[in-house]
Amino acid sequence: MIPTFVLFLREGLEASLIISILFAALRQLGQTRQMRAVWTGVGLAIAGSLVGGAVIYFTVRTYADTRFQMVFETGTFLAAVVLLTGMTFWVQRHSRTLKREIVAKASTAGSGFAMGLLAFSTVGREGLESAVFTLAFAFQTNGILLILGGLLGITASIGLCVLIYRLGYRLDYRIFFRVMGILLLVFAAGLLGNAIQNMQALGWVSFGTTHLWNTGRLLSEDSPLGDLLHAFLGYAESPTALQATLYVLYLLVAGTIFGRMTRRPLPAGAPPAPSASTPSAPSVPTQRA
Repeated sequence: MIPTFVLFLREGLEASLIISILFAALRQLGQTRQMRAVWTGVGLAIAGSLVGGAVIYFTVRTYADTRFQMVFETGTFLAAVVLLTGMTFWVQRHSRTLKREIVAKASTAGSGFAMGLLAFSTVGREGLESAVFTLAFAFQTNGILLILGGLLGITASIGLCVLIYRLGYRLDYRIFFRVMGILLLVFAAGLLGNAIQNMQALGWVSFGTTHLWNTGRLLSEDSPLGDLLHAFLGYAESPTALQATLYVLYLLVAGTIFGRMTRRPLPAGAPPAPSASTPSAPSVPTQRA
């Protein structure tokens, strides 16, 4: 529940931020008639992500408790790790130029179809990422809690959007995306540990299989708290040496890179930069660009 809440909160706010910038760019360019095409692209992207994710999930569920399901789970875990890591780094790298990039794309998209395609590809990327991550979490948590976390995350992101764009609430995007990025990297480390565990169970990896400890009597993965920690932090009651090593190594490497990316070195004598590194919609004067 917690991972999907964080995921949908972050993805929902990022998607709404991008679309708001796109709408503001259309107003500046005098192309407000293209807004309907943007909404069409957004709707198609959301519908496609939901349908695609549901089809894949229910197809795989027909192979429950089989070797195929474990193989598919492993591939999904690894794909989610790559996407989570890449997405987190991408946001930090492009946060300061995101508004300029979207405005440039909007200015070159002359037709309604091109504008709708831009919205579809932009939101579709967020939807595809969310579908893959949700599918990965679906294999290790209760379905009802998974859906509940996603709905709460979307609701919270919509609430934030209303506060930001209607009521003038000031959100420090730099802090928000930094905290979300740290949480997503922790989720990715847990998914990597699960992938290694599956690969060893499938016989694909035959080294590092020694179990370091067993805390099942104190806190079982099947207990409510154990299941929560397993989904949130990648807790394993009996981790193997390779599983624990790669978990820690991933956090060290990814955390170090992320920490360096979030630093904002200033030239000598330069005044402090604004605290919000992610650009806001240009049409809202209360947001910091």
